[in-house]
Amino acid sequence: MANFTYKATARDGSIATGTLSAADRNAAFRELDLRKLQPLSLSESQDAKVQKPEKTEQPDRETVRLKPAEVLDFTEELAQLLQGGIPLESALGIIERREGKSNLPLIAGRLRLLIRDGNSLSNALKTSCPDFGLLYCRLVAAGEESGALADILARQAVHLKALLGLKNKVIFALIYPAFLSVSAIGVSVLFIVFLIPKLMELLDTTGGTLPLGARVIVGAGEFVQATWYIWLALLAGVFLFCRWLSHCHPLKWDQAVMRIPLFGTVVRGRQHVQFLETMASLIGNGLPIVQALALTGNSMVSPVFRKELELILVCVTDGDPLSACLARSASFPVLMSDLVAVGEQTGDLAGALERAAHRFDAELTRHVDRLSAIIQPAVVVVMAGMVGCMAYLMISAIFQTMSGLGG
Repeated sequence: MANFTYKATARDGSIATGTLSAADRNAAFRELDLRKLQPLSLSESQDAKVQKPEKTEQPDRETVRLKPAEVLDFTEELAQLLQGGIPLESALGIIERREGKSNLPLIAGRLRLLIRDGNSLSNALKTSCPDFGLLYCRLVAAGEESGALADILARQAVHLKALLGLKNKVIFALIYPAFLSVSAIGVSVLFIVFLIPKLMELLDTTGGTLPLGARVIVGAGEFVQATWYIWLALLAGVFLFCRWLSHCHPLKWDQAVMRIPLFGTVVRGRQHVQFLETMASLIGNGLPIVQALALTGNSMVSPVFRKELELILVCVTDGDPLSACLARSASFPVLMSDLVAVGEQTGDLAGALERAAHRFDAELTRHVDRLSAIIQPAVVVVMAGMVGCMAYLMISAIFQTMSGLGG
């Protein structure tokens, strides 16, 4: 154990000094936390004999994951606290004392301990959680070097909010059609597996016969019931093939997804907006265009756009303007290169990228609304047609049976 001399502030604002024994510096900081003291200085006593313990208990370093919404909350709150004049360590302490089921307090505690040990915030972020990402850590490092950490975090919060809203926009637009599709399949299974067989039992007892359409549906239902394992294996095979293709050949999978009518347009539009939002954020924070392109390429989800940005990065590195490189690419529209060219000519590339992002985001919203407007009525019509057809067949069979009994 080692002896440490500390000077700290108590909850009531008074200054407390003293000594304590702990296994190491981190343990001493944790002991001060337990005593509700905010350390101002902590030094090991020179006259104390340091005895290394045979086994030092290591702090829990299990990987903690954060959701994108939690990363956004952390960034917003830390930026607001720093802009309010609160020191970094104290700001992390405030986040650490938050209540709730979020993992943010645990992450903030780890960051605070790492910073006390002399690490920079960017290095502490890399060590504590992989969900912050390389781009996020690079921006934080740039903020620490320039002394504008609070402003960069505030801009990054705006950027993360835009990306999260973009993702949710596409997901929410597809929830309702997916729900209707599942409902249509469930109703069809209910008719074929339960209701029509009951009707057949009724007809068998009365000596009636099913109409031709009902007999076709019943035959199809019996065929599916007899060969259900084949259909299940076929569905599993298609799923496993798609999964294999997306993991082993992500470029081909991504190209195939982008060829899907309507949906592929939405996927490409989402990548365009993400590219513009990320580039605008990085260049607006003072990063060189080459470094901004490299980080943006690493942050893109689509393999097609990652490959395209690698080519654009080579083009820009050779001395060509970004607008000219974008114009040569088949993955980016001509309008985008024209808007970027205006920013290059006026010397406000970050502003031009941001304005282009707003414009393409509005266009993406129109594509999502059009996709939703087409899919939802189509699914409703198909579902209503299936249910109506089966209901008509059942009612006609019942009336036929009743007329036969009457005769």
